[in-house]
Amino acid sequence: MQNTAESGTDAPIDVTPLLDDPHSAYAELREAGPVHRITGPDGQPAWLVTRYDDVRSAFADPRLSLDKRHAAQGSYRGFSLPPALEANLLNMDPPDHTRVRRLVARAFTPRRVEALRGPVGRIADELLDAMQARGRADVIAAYAGPLPIAVICDLLGVPERDRRDFRAWTDALITPDPTRPHLMKEAIGAMLAFFTALIATKRAEPGNDLLSDLIAVREESAAEREGMDQDFSGAAGPGDRLTEDELTSLAFLILFAGYENSVHLIGNATLALLDQPELCDRLRRDANELPSFIEEFMRHDGPAPLAIRRFPTEDLTIGGVRIPAGETVLLSIASANRDPERFPEPGALDPGRDVSGHLALGHGIHRCLGAALARMETEIALGALIRRFPGLRLDVPRADLRHRRTLRARGLISLPVAW
Repeated sequence: MQNTAESGTDAPIDVTPLLDDPHSAYAELREAGPVHRITGPDGQPAWLVTRYDDVRSAFADPRLSLDKRHAAQGSYRGFSLPPALEANLLNMDPPDHTRVRRLVARAFTPRRVEALRGPVGRIADELLDAMQARGRADVIAAYAGPLPIAVICDLLGVPERDRRDFRAWTDALITPDPTRPHLMKEAIGAMLAFFTALIATKRAEPGNDLLSDLIAVREESAAEREGMDQDFSGAAGPGDRLTEDELTSLAFLILFAGYENSVHLIGNATLALLDQPELCDRLRRDANELPSFIEEFMRHDGPAPLAIRRFPTEDLTIGGVRIPAGETVLLSIASANRDPERFPEPGALDPGRDVSGHLALGHGIHRCLGAALARMETEIALGALIRRFPGLRLDVPRADLRHRRTLRARGLISLPVAW
Protein backbone atom coordinates (compact mmCIF):
# COMPACT_ATOMS: atom_id res chain seq x y z
CA MET A 1 0.00 0.00 0.00
CA GLN A 2 1.22 3.48 -0.79
CA ASN A 3 1.47 6.21 1.80
CA THR A 4 -1.49 8.57 1.44
CA ALA A 5 -0.85 10.59 4.56
CA GLU A 6 -1.13 13.94 2.87
CA SER A 7 -3.81 16.60 2.83
CA GLY A 8 -5.35 15.67 -0.04
CA THR A 9 -5.80 14.71 -3.36
CA ASP A 10 -4.38 11.20 -3.47
CA ALA A 11 -6.90 8.59 -4.55
CA PRO A 12 -8.26 6.55 -1.61
CA ILE A 13 -6.52 3.22 -1.17
CA ASP A 14 -8.35 -0.07 -1.53
CA VAL A 15 -9.32 -1.74 1.76
CA THR A 16 -9.30 -5.31 0.43
CA PRO A 17 -6.04 -6.18 2.28
CA LEU A 18 -7.71 -5.03 5.52
CA LEU A 19 -10.41 -7.61 4.92
CA ASP A 20 -8.11 -10.45 3.87
CA ASP A 21 -5.20 -10.06 6.34
CA PRO A 22 -5.98 -7.10 8.59
CA HIS A 23 -3.08 -7.25 11.05
CA SER A 24 -0.46 -7.42 8.28
CA ALA A 25 -2.22 -4.67 6.32
CA TYR A 26 -2.49 -2.39 9.36
CA ALA A 27 1.19 -2.94 10.13
CA GLU A 28 2.11 -1.86 6.62
CA LEU A 29 -0.09 1.23 6.82
CA ARG A 30 1.16 2.12 10.29
CA GLU A 31 4.75 1.97 9.05
CA ALA A 32 3.93 4.02 5.96
CA GLY A 33 2.22 6.86 7.80
CA PRO A 34 -0.12 7.85 10.63
CA VAL A 35 -3.20 8.70 8.52
CA HIS A 36 -4.43 7.33 5.21
CA ARG A 37 -7.20 8.11 2.78
CA ILE A 38 -9.22 4.93 2.18
CA THR A 39 -12.44 3.87 0.53
CA GLY A 40 -15.05 3.18 3.20
CA PRO A 41 -17.29 0.10 3.29
CA ASP A 42 -20.01 1.95 1.36
CA GLY A 43 -17.60 3.16 -1.32
CA GLN A 44 -17.25 6.67 0.15
CA PRO A 45 -13.81 8.04 1.15
CA ALA A 46 -12.67 8.19 4.77
CA TRP A 47 -9.52 8.95 6.77
CA LEU A 48 -7.96 6.00 8.62
CA VAL A 49 -5.84 6.75 11.72
CA THR A 50 -3.37 3.94 12.50
CA ARG A 51 -0.91 4.84 15.28
CA TYR A 52 -1.55 4.47 19.00
CA ASP A 53 -0.86 8.01 20.20
CA ASP A 54 -2.94 9.56 17.43
CA VAL A 55 -5.84 7.14 17.93
CA ARG A 56 -5.91 7.63 21.69
CA SER A 57 -5.79 11.42 21.36
CA ALA A 58 -8.53 11.37 18.72
CA PHE A 59 -10.81 9.34 21.00
CA ALA A 60 -10.72 12.23 23.49
CA ASP A 61 -10.89 15.10 20.97
CA PRO A 62 -14.26 16.91 21.32
CA ARG A 63 -13.88 18.25 17.77
CA LEU A 64 -14.49 14.73 16.44
CA SER A 65 -18.25 14.37 16.55
CA LEU A 66 -20.35 11.21 16.42
CA ASP A 67 -23.41 13.19 15.33
CA LYS A 68 -24.17 12.57 11.65
CA ARG A 69 -25.40 16.12 11.27
CA HIS A 70 -21.73 17.13 11.14
CA ALA A 71 -21.02 14.81 8.20
CA ALA A 72 -20.25 16.39 4.86
CA GLN A 73 -22.25 15.27 1.87
CA GLY A 74 -20.74 12.13 0.38
CA SER A 75 -18.97 11.07 3.58
CA TYR A 76 -19.12 7.52 4.91
CA ARG A 77 -21.79 7.49 7.64
CA GLY A 78 -22.03 3.85 8.70
CA PHE A 79 -25.33 2.10 9.30
CA SER A 80 -28.48 3.74 8.01
CA LEU A 81 -31.17 3.12 10.61
CA PRO A 82 -34.73 4.33 11.17
CA PRO A 83 -34.99 7.42 13.42
CA ALA A 84 -36.33 5.27 16.27
CA LEU A 85 -33.04 3.31 16.28
CA GLU A 86 -30.61 6.14 15.41
CA ALA A 87 -31.08 8.03 18.70
CA ASN A 88 -28.43 6.06 20.56
CA LEU A 89 -25.10 6.80 22.22
CA LEU A 90 -23.13 5.97 19.06
CA ASN A 91 -24.67 8.97 17.31
CA MET A 92 -24.57 11.50 20.17
CA ASP A 93 -22.30 14.23 21.49
CA PRO A 94 -22.60 16.10 24.77
CA PRO A 95 -24.88 17.29 26.25
CA ASP A 96 -27.33 14.64 24.99
CA HIS A 97 -24.67 11.96 25.23
CA THR A 98 -23.89 12.97 28.83
CA ARG A 99 -27.57 12.86 29.83
CA VAL A 100 -28.34 9.50 28.22
CA ARG A 101 -25.11 7.82 29.28
CA ARG A 102 -25.65 8.90 32.89
CA LEU A 103 -29.03 7.19 32.88
CA VAL A 104 -27.93 4.00 31.14
CA ALA A 105 -24.71 3.68 33.18
CA ARG A 106 -26.84 2.68 36.15
CA ALA A 107 -27.61 -0.55 34.31
CA PHE A 108 -23.95 -1.52 34.33
CA THR A 109 -22.85 -0.73 37.87
CA PRO A 110 -20.46 -3.25 39.45
CA ARG A 111 -23.31 -4.44 41.70
CA ARG A 112 -25.67 -5.17 38.83
CA VAL A 113 -22.98 -6.82 36.68
CA GLU A 114 -21.79 -8.97 39.58
CA ALA A 115 -25.38 -10.07 40.19
CA LEU A 116 -25.33 -11.55 36.69
CA ARG A 117 -22.33 -13.78 37.40
CA GLY A 118 -24.44 -16.66 38.71
CA PRO A 119 -26.94 -16.62 35.81
CA VAL A 120 -24.11 -16.35 33.25
CA GLY A 121 -22.40 -19.38 34.82
CA ARG A 122 -25.63 -21.38 34.69
CA ILE A 123 -26.19 -20.51 31.02
CA ALA A 124 -22.60 -21.49 30.19
CA ASP A 125 -23.01 -24.84 31.96
CA GLU A 126 -26.26 -25.59 30.12
CA LEU A 127 -24.66 -24.85 26.75
CA LEU A 128 -21.62 -26.99 27.60
CA ASP A 129 -23.90 -29.85 28.68
CA ALA A 130 -25.49 -29.79 25.24
CA MET A 131 -22.07 -29.67 23.55
CA GLN A 132 -20.77 -32.57 25.62
CA ALA A 133 -23.72 -34.73 24.67
CA ARG A 134 -22.87 -34.28 20.97
CA GLY A 135 -19.16 -35.08 21.31
CA ARG A 136 -17.93 -32.24 19.08
CA ALA A 137 -19.22 -28.75 18.34
CA ASP A 138 -18.80 -25.41 16.64
CA VAL A 139 -17.84 -23.09 19.49
CA ILE A 140 -19.36 -20.06 17.74
CA ALA A 141 -22.74 -21.61 16.94
CA ALA A 142 -23.10 -23.70 20.08
CA TYR A 143 -21.50 -21.50 22.74
CA ALA A 144 -19.97 -18.10 21.96
CA GLY A 145 -23.12 -17.01 20.07
CA PRO A 146 -25.93 -18.28 22.32
CA LEU A 147 -24.31 -17.19 25.59
CA PRO A 148 -24.26 -13.39 25.03
CA ILE A 149 -27.72 -13.47 23.45
CA ALA A 150 -29.13 -15.26 26.49
CA VAL A 151 -27.42 -12.82 28.88
CA ILE A 152 -28.57 -9.69 27.04
CA CYS A 153 -32.09 -11.04 26.65
CA ASP A 154 -32.22 -11.79 30.38
CA LEU A 155 -30.97 -8.28 31.08
CA LEU A 156 -33.61 -6.69 28.83
CA GLY A 157 -36.40 -9.06 29.80
CA VAL A 158 -36.85 -10.60 26.34
CA PRO A 159 -39.05 -13.73 26.43
CA GLU A 160 -37.35 -17.06 25.75
CA ARG A 161 -39.49 -17.74 22.68
CA ASP A 162 -38.11 -14.67 20.86
CA ARG A 163 -34.39 -15.26 21.36
CA ARG A 164 -33.76 -17.34 18.26
CA ASP A 165 -35.15 -14.48 16.15
CA PHE A 166 -32.87 -12.04 17.93
CA ARG A 167 -29.76 -13.93 16.98
CA ALA A 168 -30.86 -14.24 13.35
CA TRP A 169 -31.58 -10.50 13.12
CA THR A 170 -28.27 -9.58 14.73
CA ASP A 171 -26.28 -11.89 12.46
CA ALA A 172 -27.95 -10.28 9.44
CA LEU A 173 -26.67 -6.89 10.62
CA ILE A 174 -23.17 -8.04 11.60
CA THR A 175 -22.43 -9.68 8.26
CA PRO A 176 -24.91 -8.51 5.62
CA ASP A 177 -25.15 -10.62 2.48
CA PRO A 178 -24.23 -8.29 -0.43
CA THR A 179 -26.25 -10.47 -2.80
CA ARG A 180 -29.39 -10.10 -0.65
CA PRO A 181 -29.42 -6.54 0.74
CA HIS A 182 -33.11 -6.84 1.56
CA LEU A 183 -32.28 -9.20 4.46
CA MET A 184 -30.55 -6.42 6.39
CA LYS A 185 -33.49 -4.06 5.90
CA GLU A 186 -35.90 -6.78 6.95
CA ALA A 187 -33.86 -7.48 10.10
CA ILE A 188 -33.84 -3.79 11.06
CA GLY A 189 -37.58 -3.54 10.47
CA ALA A 190 -38.25 -6.70 12.48
CA MET A 191 -36.14 -5.49 15.42
CA LEU A 192 -37.86 -2.10 15.44
CA ALA A 193 -41.30 -3.72 15.40
CA PHE A 194 -40.31 -6.16 18.14
CA PHE A 195 -38.86 -3.53 20.48
CA THR A 196 -41.86 -1.26 19.95
CA ALA A 197 -44.19 -4.09 20.96
CA LEU A 198 -41.96 -5.22 23.85
CA ILE A 199 -41.76 -1.69 25.26
CA ALA A 200 -45.55 -1.46 25.14
CA THR A 201 -45.81 -4.77 27.01
CA LYS A 202 -43.26 -3.72 29.65
CA ARG A 203 -45.00 -0.39 30.05
CA ALA A 204 -48.26 -2.15 30.85
CA GLU A 205 -46.67 -4.91 32.94
CA PRO A 206 -43.20 -3.92 34.24
CA GLY A 207 -40.79 -6.69 35.16
CA ASN A 208 -37.53 -7.01 37.06
CA ASP A 209 -35.38 -6.16 34.07
CA LEU A 210 -33.38 -3.34 32.52
CA LEU A 211 -35.96 -2.41 29.90
CA SER A 212 -38.64 -1.93 32.54
CA ASP A 213 -36.21 0.26 34.50
CA LEU A 214 -35.44 2.35 31.40
CA ILE A 215 -39.16 2.81 30.75
CA ALA A 216 -39.51 4.06 34.32
CA VAL A 217 -36.67 6.51 33.71
CA ARG A 218 -38.48 7.62 30.55
CA GLU A 219 -41.77 8.31 32.26
CA GLU A 220 -41.27 9.14 35.92
CA SER A 221 -39.84 12.25 37.52
CA ALA A 222 -37.07 11.92 40.06
CA ALA A 223 -39.55 12.41 42.91
CA GLU A 224 -41.64 9.49 41.71
CA ARG A 225 -38.80 6.99 41.56
CA GLU A 226 -38.50 6.12 45.22
CA GLY A 227 -39.47 2.48 44.70
CA MET A 228 -37.13 1.88 41.80
CA ASP A 229 -33.99 -0.26 41.89
CA GLN A 230 -31.36 1.80 43.74
CA ASP A 231 -29.07 1.67 40.72
CA PHE A 232 -31.60 3.94 38.99
CA SER A 233 -32.26 6.30 41.88
CA GLY A 234 -30.90 9.76 42.38
CA ALA A 235 -31.26 11.25 38.91
CA ALA A 236 -30.43 14.91 38.56
CA GLY A 237 -34.04 15.90 37.98
CA PRO A 238 -37.00 15.81 35.61
CA GLY A 239 -34.79 16.92 32.72
CA ASP A 240 -32.91 13.60 32.94
CA ARG A 241 -35.33 11.66 30.82
CA LEU A 242 -35.28 9.55 27.69
CA THR A 243 -37.30 10.35 24.61
CA GLU A 244 -39.29 7.47 23.14
CA ASP A 245 -36.79 7.14 20.28
CA GLU A 246 -33.88 7.15 22.76
CA LEU A 247 -35.55 4.39 24.75
CA THR A 248 -36.06 2.20 21.67
CA SER A 249 -32.56 2.99 20.36
CA LEU A 250 -30.93 2.08 23.66
CA ALA A 251 -32.65 -1.29 23.76
CA PHE A 252 -31.40 -1.93 20.21
CA LEU A 253 -27.84 -0.79 21.01
CA ILE A 254 -27.59 -2.85 24.20
CA LEU A 255 -28.69 -5.96 22.34
CA PHE A 256 -26.59 -5.42 19.23
CA ALA A 257 -23.35 -4.26 20.87
CA GLY A 258 -23.71 -6.70 23.75
CA TYR A 259 -24.01 -9.62 21.38
CA GLU A 260 -21.52 -8.68 18.69
CA ASN A 261 -18.56 -7.76 20.87
CA SER A 262 -18.94 -10.67 23.27
CA VAL A 263 -19.39 -13.42 20.68
CA HIS A 264 -16.28 -12.30 18.78
CA LEU A 265 -14.20 -11.83 21.93
CA ILE A 266 -15.08 -15.30 23.25
CA GLY A 267 -14.43 -16.90 19.85
CA ASN A 268 -11.12 -15.11 19.24
CA ALA A 269 -9.89 -15.85 22.76
CA THR A 270 -10.80 -19.54 22.45
CA LEU A 271 -8.82 -19.78 19.20
CA ALA A 272 -5.85 -18.07 20.86
CA LEU A 273 -5.84 -20.73 23.57
CA LEU A 274 -6.14 -23.53 21.01
CA ASP A 275 -3.18 -22.04 19.14
CA GLN A 276 -1.09 -22.03 22.32
CA PRO A 277 -2.05 -25.06 24.45
CA GLU A 278 0.56 -24.18 27.05
CA LEU A 279 -1.44 -21.04 27.89
CA CYS A 280 -4.58 -23.14 28.17
CA ASP A 281 -2.81 -25.48 30.62
CA ARG A 282 -1.57 -22.48 32.58
CA LEU A 283 -5.13 -21.19 32.99
CA ARG A 284 -6.40 -24.59 34.11
CA ARG A 285 -3.78 -24.56 36.85
CA ASP A 286 -4.60 -21.00 37.94
CA ALA A 287 -7.96 -19.53 36.91
CA ASN A 288 -7.07 -16.34 38.78
CA GLU A 289 -4.99 -15.38 35.75
CA LEU A 290 -8.06 -15.21 33.51
CA PRO A 291 -8.65 -11.43 33.91
CA SER A 292 -5.11 -10.55 32.78
CA PHE A 293 -5.33 -13.05 29.92
CA ILE A 294 -8.58 -11.46 28.74
CA GLU A 295 -7.02 -7.99 28.61
CA GLU A 296 -4.24 -9.36 26.39
CA PHE A 297 -6.77 -11.22 24.22
CA MET A 298 -8.60 -7.92 23.67
CA ARG A 299 -5.40 -6.11 22.76
CA HIS A 300 -4.04 -8.85 20.54
CA ASP A 301 -7.16 -9.68 18.51
CA GLY A 302 -10.11 -7.66 19.76
CA PRO A 303 -13.65 -7.79 18.39
CA ALA A 304 -13.77 -4.23 17.01
CA PRO A 305 -11.03 -3.27 14.52
CA LEU A 306 -12.46 0.25 14.10
CA ALA A 307 -14.16 2.72 16.39
CA ILE A 308 -17.48 4.21 15.31
CA ARG A 309 -16.95 6.81 12.55
CA ARG A 310 -16.37 10.42 13.54
CA PHE A 311 -16.81 13.78 11.79
CA PRO A 312 -14.59 16.82 12.47
CA THR A 313 -16.62 19.88 13.44
CA GLU A 314 -13.78 22.03 12.08
CA ASP A 315 -10.65 21.52 10.00
CA LEU A 316 -8.10 19.73 12.14
CA THR A 317 -4.73 17.98 11.94
CA ILE A 318 -4.03 14.40 13.03
CA GLY A 319 -0.52 13.00 12.75
CA GLY A 320 0.51 15.96 10.64
CA VAL A 321 -2.35 15.36 8.18
CA ARG A 322 -4.97 18.05 7.60
CA ILE A 323 -8.52 16.68 7.62
CA PRO A 324 -11.35 18.98 6.46
CA ALA A 325 -14.46 19.48 8.56
CA GLY A 326 -17.23 16.98 7.91
CA GLU A 327 -15.10 14.24 6.36
CA THR A 328 -15.20 10.79 7.94
CA VAL A 329 -12.46 9.74 10.37
CA LEU A 330 -12.00 6.07 11.28
CA LEU A 331 -9.85 5.25 14.31
CA SER A 332 -8.14 1.88 13.94
CA ILE A 333 -8.26 0.15 17.30
CA ALA A 334 -6.70 -2.99 15.83
CA SER A 335 -3.73 -1.04 14.49
CA ALA A 336 -3.25 1.06 17.63
CA ASN A 337 -3.27 -2.02 19.84
CA ARG A 338 -0.44 -3.50 17.77
CA ASP A 339 1.66 -0.37 17.53
CA PRO A 340 5.19 -1.44 18.52
CA GLU A 341 5.87 2.05 19.88
CA ARG A 342 3.31 1.30 22.62
CA PHE A 343 3.34 -2.52 22.85
CA PRO A 344 6.75 -4.13 22.06
CA GLU A 345 6.53 -7.26 19.89
CA PRO A 346 2.82 -6.59 19.43
CA GLY A 347 2.13 -9.70 17.34
CA ALA A 348 3.05 -11.99 20.22
CA LEU A 349 0.32 -13.09 22.61
CA ASP A 350 1.86 -12.37 26.01
CA PRO A 351 -0.50 -12.39 29.02
CA GLY A 352 2.34 -11.15 31.21
CA ARG A 353 2.81 -7.86 29.35
CA ASP A 354 1.61 -4.47 30.55
CA VAL A 355 -1.61 -3.96 28.60
CA SER A 356 -2.77 -0.89 30.50
CA GLY A 357 -4.07 1.67 28.07
CA HIS A 358 -5.17 -0.76 25.35
CA LEU A 359 -8.00 0.66 23.29
CA ALA A 360 -10.14 -2.43 22.62
CA LEU A 361 -13.01 -0.91 24.62
CA GLY A 362 -12.43 2.67 23.51
CA HIS A 363 -11.24 5.64 25.51
CA GLY A 364 -12.72 8.84 26.88
CA ILE A 365 -16.41 9.67 27.15
CA HIS A 366 -17.39 7.02 24.59
CA ARG A 367 -15.61 4.13 26.32
CA CYS A 368 -17.74 0.97 26.13
CA LEU A 369 -20.49 1.06 28.76
CA GLY A 370 -20.74 -2.72 28.84
CA ALA A 371 -17.00 -3.32 29.37
CA ALA A 372 -17.43 -4.96 32.78
CA LEU A 373 -20.16 -7.24 31.46
CA ALA A 374 -18.09 -8.27 28.42
CA ARG A 375 -15.10 -9.07 30.63
CA MET A 376 -17.22 -11.08 33.06
CA GLU A 377 -18.95 -13.06 30.30
CA THR A 378 -15.63 -13.89 28.64
CA GLU A 379 -14.01 -14.89 31.93
CA ILE A 380 -16.84 -17.28 32.76
CA ALA A 381 -17.13 -18.62 29.21
CA LEU A 382 -13.43 -19.41 28.82
CA GLY A 383 -12.99 -20.77 32.32
CA ALA A 384 -15.96 -23.12 32.03
CA LEU A 385 -14.96 -24.28 28.55
CA ILE A 386 -11.38 -25.27 29.33
CA ARG A 387 -12.35 -26.90 32.64
CA ARG A 388 -15.06 -28.99 31.03
CA PHE A 389 -12.96 -30.13 28.06
CA PRO A 390 -9.29 -30.60 29.04
CA GLY A 391 -8.59 -32.25 25.68
CA LEU A 392 -10.12 -29.43 23.65
CA ARG A 393 -8.63 -29.16 20.15
CA LEU A 394 -9.43 -27.87 16.68
CA ASP A 395 -11.52 -30.26 14.62
CA VAL A 396 -10.45 -28.80 11.25
CA PRO A 397 -7.08 -27.70 9.82
CA ARG A 398 -6.12 -24.28 11.17
CA ALA A 399 -5.89 -22.93 7.61
CA ASP A 400 -9.57 -23.74 7.03
CA LEU A 401 -10.81 -21.25 9.64
CA ARG A 402 -12.35 -18.08 8.24
CA HIS A 403 -13.07 -14.70 9.82
CA ARG A 404 -16.05 -12.55 8.93
CA ARG A 405 -15.01 -10.39 6.00
CA THR A 406 -15.89 -6.95 7.30
CA LEU A 407 -14.04 -3.86 8.52
CA ARG A 408 -16.30 -3.31 11.49
CA ALA A 409 -15.90 -6.63 13.32
CA ARG A 410 -13.16 -9.20 13.88
CA GLY A 411 -14.75 -12.59 14.48
CA LEU A 412 -14.72 -16.17 13.33
CA ILE A 413 -17.49 -17.56 11.14
CA SER A 414 -17.11 -20.93 12.84
CA LEU A 415 -14.73 -22.69 15.23
CA PRO A 416 -15.17 -26.49 15.05
CA VAL A 417 -13.67 -28.31 18.04
CA ALA A 418 -13.43 -31.81 19.48
CA TRP A 419 -12.17 -33.20 22.78
